[in-house]
Amino acid sequence: MRGFLFLIAAIVLAGVAYIVLRDDGLLEQVTAKRVEQALAANGAPEPLAQCMGEKLADRLSIEQLRKLEALAPREGESRVPQTTREALSRVKRVDDPEAVRVLGETGASCTTEILRAQIEAEFERLKGK
Repeated sequence: MRGFLFLIAAIVLAGVAYIVLRDDGLLEQVTAKRVEQALAANGAPEPLAQCMGEKLADRLSIEQLRKLEALAPREGESRVPQTTREALSRVKRVDDPEAVRVLGETGASCTTEILRAQIEAEFERLKGK
């Protein structure tokens, strides 16, 4: 009987682990939402934060996402870097070239997607007149 209960518990645990850890599972959804919220809290427009949150959570590990937190302003720094030197200083604090590269690529990709959608919507609006 104990063996049977252990087997059932193991199957249930495996099922829960699968739901949480699979691609697009609960863990990835929560991570993407947290990244999105962090981006929005640091001044990213909502559409950009949504786009980047999903992509960054998909492409970077939790450790790399945590390293990106080093971009946040420290005491005495403005929320947005005011000079190139300050921006580069923050990037160096990340100490993960791949994470910085993915952040830049994702930002550029999402900005392009958003601009394309806005331009297409404007063309459609103008064609309708």
